[in-house]
Amino acid sequence: MHHQSTGYERLHDPALNKSTAFTRAERERYGLCGLLPAAVSTQQGQVRRVLANMRRKESDIERYIFLTALQERNERLFFRMLIDNIDELMPLVYTPTVGQACREFAHIFRHTRGFYVTADDRGRIRENLRHWPHDDVRVIVVTDGERILGLGDLGANGMGIPIGKLSLYSGLGGIDPAACLPVMFDAGTENESLRGDPMYLGVPEPRLRGDAYDHLMDEFVEAVTGAYPKALIQFEDFQTANAYRLLHRYRGRVFCFNDDIQGTAAVALAGVMAAGRVVGKPFRDMRILFLGAGSAATGIGDLMVQAFVREGLPQADARERVWFVDGTGLVVRSRKDLAEHKRPYAHDYAPLDFAGALGALRPDVLIGATGQPGTFTEAAIRAMAAFNEQPIIFALSNPTSRSECTAAQAHEWSGGRAVFAAGSPFPPIALEDGRTRRIGQANNAYVFPGLGLGATVCECSAVTDGMFLAAADALAGQVDAADRAEGVVYPPLRRIRDVSLAIATAVAQCAYDEGVARLLRPAALQEQLTAAMYDPTY
Repeated sequence: MHHQSTGYERLHDPALNKSTAFTRAERERYGLCGLLPAAVSTQQGQVRRVLANMRRKESDIERYIFLTALQERNERLFFRMLIDNIDELMPLVYTPTVGQACREFAHIFRHTRGFYVTADDRGRIRENLRHWPHDDVRVIVVTDGERILGLGDLGANGMGIPIGKLSLYSGLGGIDPAACLPVMFDAGTENESLRGDPMYLGVPEPRLRGDAYDHLMDEFVEAVTGAYPKALIQFEDFQTANAYRLLHRYRGRVFCFNDDIQGTAAVALAGVMAAGRVVGKPFRDMRILFLGAGSAATGIGDLMVQAFVREGLPQADARERVWFVDGTGLVVRSRKDLAEHKRPYAHDYAPLDFAGALGALRPDVLIGATGQPGTFTEAAIRAMAAFNEQPIIFALSNPTSRSECTAAQAHEWSGGRAVFAAGSPFPPIALEDGRTRRIGQANNAYVFPGLGLGATVCECSAVTDGMFLAAADALAGQVDAADRAEGVVYPPLRRIRDVSLAIATAVAQCAYDEGVARLLRPAALQEQLTAAMYDPTY
């Protein structure tokens, strides 16, 4: 029996490993002599090497696998590379590539990460949590895999989402990776092809529903709040009805939020506020029409109503500013088929289809949250451009293949006048005079990392609507005059750490003002937040 030296263990611990960057002195101290090539690399030199290796891969999914392996080998190098090359890596680590990674999760599986809950764990979830190696968990992202991006029910393959989200919490928001816990709440799947796939790694049975599901979720929430009393729970990619139900069930008593409903809302609201500054129209005077009325869309509507109320409009007038068209047509009071979350937006109005609604309402802002590509037709964009000098058009569906229209289409059909943003990345548009225009991405990654940092550093007891309004204000404030002059309504992603810090500061201020912070307000809040941010440099 030979004992592994501490040096060898250090090389195989992703949080401690620096590989070829261990200095001569460190090699002596840790017992690494003989285990590494002679040259001592810098971290920047290593970044150049891994970037070159990654770019040689044939496809984005291969690049994703490569990055995952890097994260499991040398965590700090992975995050250094992510932060320094965010434009290139974000679409690989998250949307759109993460969608394909989830589809193929069981087939590309290399190494387990995170925590799994199934019906077989009933009565022992708290006990199982003792197996997790870190005891100061601050952020938990949990999904049941039923509505992954625009891709539907991917069951346990959806674990790619919490893993990817938490990489962004650490890279973009500075949450220590050791404080992050990805969770797969595996309640089964309705996806027949997964259930029949011998490689599938989840529970190959129909989904738990009703009380069985709720009791298991209750036990999970109780177990993690007991084990990690300071942890923020983020619900992610649940199917609409469950997303709303779970948020309402827990938000009053647990430190939690739903990113698809509330994070999306803050990002979209910030974009519309910034767009108002571009077109010279105050937010309080706008009329907004949504195509699509799922949880993301009505979540945005709910936050917008609060923003209107904050601007001084009575609640009823605020609701009158926000309209929805779903698969059946305009959401109006005479309809008998409306789901609970749509009812507050059912106005006293004639039933109309999408084209009719556009013509009758003449909105300033058109927001797509359909999950269906091509739903912003040429006719729709031309109509928006006919009654708006600069129509504000947001195509929010993910991944890129599901976007309601492309950036090029919005630009072309509006005669170059549209103020356009999308939920997925689009390459810059080539303008007639040879210049290019960056396309703003309404990406939740602008909000949740900073929200997580601000809310966890001041140890909140709840996540409030006021915190999302504060985050939206802070994000809109990060769009500078140069970007606004170009009609771009989100700051460049490469500034994301600064943006996250600004949002964290606003969110923490709000938490102290609203009395939901458990710690005393520090004299220098921003300095405290800066000091708390995980820095992957070595």
